[in-house]
Amino acid sequence: MQPELIQRFIAIVGEQYALSGKDELTHYTHENRGLFVGKTPLVLKPVTTQEVSQIMRLASETQTAIVPQGGHTGHVGGAVSDESGSQIVVSLERMNRIRELDLDSNALVCEAGCILQNIQQLADENNLLFPLALGSQGSCQIGGNISTNAGGTGVLAYGNTRQLVMGLEVVLPSGEVWNGLRRLKKDNTGYDLKDLFIGAEGTLGIVTAAVLKLFPKPKGKAVAFCGMKRVEDAISLLKLANEHAGQSLTAFEFMARTPVRLTVEKMDGVRNPLTSFHNWHVLIEISSGISEADASDMLETILAKPLEMGLIEDAALASSISQQKDFWRLRETMPLAQKQAGGSMKHDISIPIHRIPEFLNAADSVVLSQIPEARLYTFGHLGDGNIHYNITQPQDADENAFLAQQPQVNDLIHALVVEFDGSVAAEHGVGQLKRDLIAKTKDPVELQLMCTIKRSIDPDNIMNPGKVVIVN
Repeated sequence: MQPELIQRFIAIVGEQYALSGKDELTHYTHENRGLFVGKTPLVLKPVTTQEVSQIMRLASETQTAIVPQGGHTGHVGGAVSDESGSQIVVSLERMNRIRELDLDSNALVCEAGCILQNIQQLADENNLLFPLALGSQGSCQIGGNISTNAGGTGVLAYGNTRQLVMGLEVVLPSGEVWNGLRRLKKDNTGYDLKDLFIGAEGTLGIVTAAVLKLFPKPKGKAVAFCGMKRVEDAISLLKLANEHAGQSLTAFEFMARTPVRLTVEKMDGVRNPLTSFHNWHVLIEISSGISEADASDMLETILAKPLEMGLIEDAALASSISQQKDFWRLRETMPLAQKQAGGSMKHDISIPIHRIPEFLNAADSVVLSQIPEARLYTFGHLGDGNIHYNITQPQDADENAFLAQQPQVNDLIHALVVEFDGSVAAEHGVGQLKRDLIAKTKDPVELQLMCTIKRSIDPDNIMNPGKVVIVN
């Protein structure tokens, strides 16, 4: 890239907020798991929507590719530049203002660089709830959450990020600004444009601000950890919990024996709430708008019959908020424990809930036929069908030899996902990691519509090119 052009971009944000030194750029060019490493001549840190607009106008004029970046916590290479060294990274980290807290509408207007945990805390301080909850919430930014349509543990009751956004402000590839910061619950005036940008991973424009939905803060919660013999029993419990609790059922997580055992072994301060390990474990959370006692009564009612019938082999009810956090810590630290256990193959997929037992039987059979001693590290959000179908290397095996089999195993697992009418990308997005997989597995008409939208909004393909879809 010509030095003169670099200086024109730098002039928009100022020397202090433009990075070009090799050591300064490393954080922005390396995907956090190390799967993707890119190059860039420049990282820009705008602080206003107007500065983002000016960046995109210059990019459009000069046909310069732009890679938007949030908290840099993604797993699919969606916010990493390519290896050409010609793509400029635009970090939204300085755009972190709360523009307005609307307590009458239970809405929050904030900029894209706001840290998710800070949004949660602001809602909590005002006796409200922003229910998006992720393991990376201490560093991920709401713009990235929106651009990936992040899921998390609250999807069962509150939906994905898409269901939590009322309006958006977006800078288009041309530099034009779409002000869609509406906080209307009813707006039936044609295409819902915000849904184009939610989950688009920055390939259609840069989200600079959003109107988020807030909810009444629960007055009480109850959490239980259960051991079960079969995943079919967990699904029966889920059905019963839905019937009794409805929207008060705010989480229903499931975990196989191996991830629970390894997490207890590997993570300091984590213990098994039960007296032994079971084939399957369920963490269930009930939230009440009335009281903690109401939540506890509801949860005990849900568990009583399955315990009597033997569907639940053992159960522990958290007796304090501290114990509730301990139960959740076991679930939330599973990815870290797997990392400590050696090489892993990970599949973030979703399957229709009623077909999950059949899928798991088929997938386990396929994996063990390829790697007989593999440790099946399955866990996820059973309530919304999102499975983290992970595989940990056999104990004492060579990690490189294990990982060399990943392409073949991935192909087999993803073929099963398609066969079972599932999705090969549930909550982590597409990025670079699953771009070619999407091209192979999506309905051709659906894929063509996506490419048509991309070409229409970004005809010069300067907006995070090479992610999600490839257009000619």
